[in-house]
Amino acid sequence: MTAPEKKFLRFWTLLGGRTLVNEHRFHPTRLWRFDFAHITTKTAYEIEGGVYSGGRHTRGKGFTEDCIKYSEAQILGWTVYRLTPKMITAPFVERLIEKL
Repeated sequence: MTAPEKKFLRFWTLLGGRTLVNEHRFHPTRLWRFDFAHITTKTAYEIEGGVYSGGRHTRGKGFTEDCIKYSEAQILGWTVYRLTPKMITAPFVERLIEKL
């Protein structure tokens, strides 16, 4: 688990969020996983890394593959929240918990 994922989970837990599944495989045939998922409500939380360093998620191929993954998730009825490390603050995580 990356440092931003640990930070998200720490805030989520301290703020009383419902139980999440880590690395949930959501697609029937693809190996895609969500960083965190609340199965009952089909809500997923993806922590995006490499935002400013030219990481996989911001380069052409990786960005395209992520768009396919998230679109397929939405077709299957999932709500997907994408968070950058800078978004992981107690107030923002609290808003996500309230929305869930």
